[in-house]
Amino acid sequence: MAIIITDECINCGACETECPNNAIYKGESSWTISEGTNVTSTYTLNNGQIVDAYAEQTPLSNEVYFIVPEKCTECKGFHDEPQCASVCPVDCCITDVSIPEGTDDLFDRKKRLHGDS
Repeated sequence: MAIIITDECINCGACETECPNNAIYKGESSWTISEGTNVTSTYTLNNGQIVDAYAEQTPLSNEVYFIVPEKCTECKGFHDEPQCASVCPVDCCITDVSIPEGTDDLFDRKKRLHGDS
């Protein structure tokens, strides 16, 4: 499952720099698949939409930091636990139960975002 940032976020930004996938953005920020990944062509989003890796996508929140689920791997392949949750001073980085994913799904996403490295 991906991680989400709840409305309790205090916008401190501690989580943003910890993400190995560059999946965390400040509220109102557009995002791309290419930022912080090795994707250079097209990418299939969770909803099946195919996007250009460099195309700017709409912010997922206008209020607080947000995590792009298409880029979140819960730090699988990088760390033993999600780094955003471990550094969050108000514990607002939590599992998004609305996106059921297993460990294999998360490792597959890591491979699609970064290759075999």
